[in-house]
Amino acid sequence: MAVNGYKISETGSDSGQEVKDKKTYSVLEIADILQISKSKAYELCKQPDFKVVRLGRTIRISKASFDNWLNNLL
Repeated sequence: MAVNGYKISETGSDSGQEVKDKKTYSVLEIADILQISKSKAYELCKQPDFKVVRLGRTIRISKASFDNWLNNLL
């Protein structure tokens, strides 16, 4: 079932975590997308090409900056 762009399972949790208008990626999502280790993903986050937001110990990477970086590699 989908509500406002969120995939909701029958139990009511957001297990799919697919958001239609996602603005950021987590470091683990970057690692998963690129199929690299978590430590390598953290190294990539230090590049000036990525716009990174730090919320305490949490790091979020701008989806737009990551997508632009990836598209320039291909």
